[in-house]
Amino acid sequence: MNDYYRPMGFRVLPPVVKNLLILNGLFFLATLAFQSAFNIDLIDKLGLHYITADKFNPIQFVTYMFLHGGFTHILFNMFALWMFGNTLENIWGPKRFLIYYLATGIGAAIIHYITIYFSLQPTLALLNSFLSEPGFNNLQQLVVGHKFQINQYSGEIYGAFRQFDVNYKILQGDPGNYTALQGAVEFLGEYKAYYLNLPNVVGASGAVFGILLAFGMMFPNSIIYIYFAFPIKAKWFVIIYGAIELYLGISGRGGNVAHFAHLGGMIFGYFLIIYWRRTDRLKFF
Repeated sequence: MNDYYRPMGFRVLPPVVKNLLILNGLFFLATLAFQSAFNIDLIDKLGLHYITADKFNPIQFVTYMFLHGGFTHILFNMFALWMFGNTLENIWGPKRFLIYYLATGIGAAIIHYITIYFSLQPTLALLNSFLSEPGFNNLQQLVVGHKFQINQYSGEIYGAFRQFDVNYKILQGDPGNYTALQGAVEFLGEYKAYYLNLPNVVGASGAVFGILLAFGMMFPNSIIYIYFAFPIKAKWFVIIYGAIELYLGISGRGGNVAHFAHLGGMIFGYFLIIYWRRTDRLKFF
């Protein structure tokens, strides 16, 4: 199959893709409106927090997919959803396409938080060690082994952190100072909750990468135009993009982007398509 794939425009817009575009747009506008009018941060409330965090709610596994951190973020995700999702929904039908979209979005979140677990675990081990056995040695191991993620823009906890720094300096000279040690215990109990609430992921990117993977599997030799100018076969586009995401995720050079979530969407999408291929005897390659 060497047909050239070109988006056909909004005149061909199947119902699930259309409603997903509308929902994402409404959530984006609501995020701006609630923040401006009521000082309510919907990203903080509906974005996906870590499972053991105070702010976690199971519904966030779905709601996080409809929130975006900025105009560019939502623009690129919605463009890709329309460009590739259009064709997939017309082939699969609305029900299967919606199942695939939600499954890859949730799968992306699962993979992302497996990686978050391993990144948080060393600090949590140090925190738990001190909180279970308060003492200067355990405290010193924590201070040396962890960079506190607090600055002047962190809210009320910044003041508590400055007092903690004072108590730590007191304990350096007098490790048995009970008052300073209790102050450290109180702060680090508060900091642990704060630290667990820090990871928060939003965006449809995981599901969109799942859609991209599906398009590449179903139309491997179709031509995609990068920036509308550079032609590349869909299968190579998917492989190269996946390799880049893996490299950025492992190297940590991708900035504040959930690269493993993107890979998670592709991984869950791959196994779901393989399952459908075997059960339905559909041709995907």
